[in-house]
Amino acid sequence: MIIIPPSTEILDNVDPVSIMLNIEKIGRICYKSEDRITYDSAEKFIRNIIKSGHESVIEHEKISVRFICDRGVTHEIVRHRIASYSQESTRYCNYTKEKFGSELTFIRPCFWDEHSENYLIWHAQMAAAENAYKLLIESGATPEEARSVLPTSVKTEIAVTMNLREWRHFFKLRGSNRSHPQMREVVLPLLEDFKKLLPVIFEDINVE
Repeated sequence: MIIIPPSTEILDNVDPVSIMLNIEKIGRICYKSEDRITYDSAEKFIRNIIKSGHESVIEHEKISVRFICDRGVTHEIVRHRIASYSQESTRYCNYTKEKFGSELTFIRPCFWDEHSENYLIWHAQMAAAENAYKLLIESGATPEEARSVLPTSVKTEIAVTMNLREWRHFFKLRGSNRSHPQMREVVLPLLEDFKKLLPVIFEDINVE
């Protein structure tokens, strides 16, 4: 049994300059102000359209992200309708195979100290789930049958593609104090990455 923390990875080779220029070029069609494009006009233009609520313009650009997290978190992620998803399948992945290390991987819960009673109870249950999964496979069950014993803490990977407007909505909703702790654990660092990449588009989002 392997226990790991969650993580995220931006999959695109994001070119902030190209994204900004494209958004400005497209956005100025609405106002027929293409003649006002200069080498440094994109930043001010985009800030203004976001401030005015004209966020449909930024839908023309997208970013893809890989989340490595527990399945409970992905159940919330996929509720966002304006997105594309590709997720690791427990129907087809046989975790007793060597490419998975012949063992299951679980995501460490961030809300329990590793020496606490709650964590030890959780750890014992993960070990029991792994043992049951292996016994089912050994007895001839298929992966899609054996997955019935897998808990939400089992590690999964999901590639998520959203346009920039939907990412803004995602961060505001899933980064808020009302969100699940394990969701915020992956969302808050990812938001900081987005702010570094495209500050003009994401710098105004404050969720703490």
